Amino acid sequence: MARACRMAPLLLLLVAVAASGIRVDVIRLPSSSSAPPPLPPSSPAFREAPAFRNGDECPPRGSPDGRVDVAMTLDANYLRGTMAAVFSILQHTACPENVAFHFLAAAGDYQHDSDPLAAIRATFPYLDPSVHRFDPSRVRGRISRSVRHALDQPLNYARIYLADTLPATVRRVIYLDSDVVVVDDVRKLWSVDLGDRHVVAAPEYCHANFTKYFTDAFWSDEELSAAFRGRRPCYFNTGVMVMDVARWRRGGYTRRVEEWMAVQKRKRIYHLGSLPPFLLVLAGDIRPVDHRWNQHGLGGDNVEGRCRSLHPGPISLLHWSGKGKPWLRLDARKPCTVDYLWAPYDLYKAAATALEE
Repeated sequence: MARACRMAPLLLLLVAVAASGIRVDVIRLPSSSSAPPPLPPSSPAFREAPAFRNGDECPPRGSPDGRVDVAMTLDANYLRGTMAAVFSILQHTACPENVAFHFLAAAGDYQHDSDPLAAIRATFPYLDPSVHRFDPSRVRGRISRSVRHALDQPLNYARIYLADTLPATVRRVIYLDSDVVVVDDVRKLWSVDLGDRHVVAAPEYCHANFTKYFTDAFWSDEELSAAFRGRRPCYFNTGVMVMDVARWRRGGYTRRVEEWMAVQKRKRIYHLGSLPPFLLVLAGDIRPVDHRWNQHGLGGDNVEGRCRSLHPGPISLLHWSGKGKPWLRLDARKPCTVDYLWAPYDLYKAAATALEE
C-alpha cells in the first residue's frame, strides 16, 4: 500500500477491507436540522490530502512502465465526489506516483477562481493531472431527455469521446464515474486481459433483466432488436470501464454509439442517458471483470434514490450510481448506512468542521 508523508485526518468511521467483505464502525455526526453552509467559490473548499509515495517495488515516477491512466469527468456539481475518488485511489495503490489522472471538463464552464482543476491541484499539489476540454456542443443535439436530469448533462456523454479527447499516447484507460471510491489497488483493474479483440472490460451482470433497458418500441421492431442477434447481451455499468483506446479508435466505436443516439432521437428506444447506446454496441461483447470492481447501485434507483445495502462478496470498488449521492445525504443528516463507507475519503472542509464540533 502507498506510504503517506503525514498522518491522514480523523476519519468518520473505521473500515477494514478483507476478502470476506467490509467491516464498518460508525462514528456518527452530531445531529442538526441544517447542513453546513457552503464556502464561497474563491475559498479553498477542500483540505490538502496527504502526499502518497511509491513503494519500493514501483517503477520510477514518470516511467512508462507501470503507468496507470485513469479518466474522470470534472464537474463542479460532482467535485466533492471526484476528490474522494482520487483520494481513495491514491491511498490504496502501492504505486500512487504512477497513476496518471485525466480530467474531462466542459470547455468554458468555469471562472478562474472556481475552476475545479485548480481545486484538484490545491488539494493534491504533488499530482500532475491533465485536463482535456470537452466541447458540450458535440452532443447537445444528440441528447434525449431521460428519467433524471443529471443523466442529460453533456459531460455524462463525454465517456463516448474518450478516444477522441485523450492524447494518442494513451492506449488504455480506466474510466471512472465521480461517485466511486476504490478500496483496492487500482493496478489490479488496470491489468485485466482484454485479449485479442475486446475493446472494453467491465463487470457484467447477466442475471439482470436486460429487456428493461429498452422500450417496447425497440423490442417490437425486428430490425432494431436484431442488433443483438448472434450475441448474448448482458447489462454492464459504464461508470467503471477499462477501455482499449487504440482499438476504440480503429473500430470507429464513437460513430457506432452516435448512430444509436440518432435512432433514439427519432423513435425513443430507451429511457436512460448514455448507458443504452453503449449496451447496443457492446453488450455481450466485452471482457467480464470480477463483480468486486463495481459494487454499484448504492445511490438507489434513478427516481427515488432509496437506501440500498451492500451486495454479498468481496469489494474493491464502491459505486453510488443512482439518484442518491453520499455527500448530499450526509450533509442533509439523512445518510444511508453505506454512505459511511464514503465518508472517510471526504476532503470537504465543512465536513471536517462538522465532525470536530
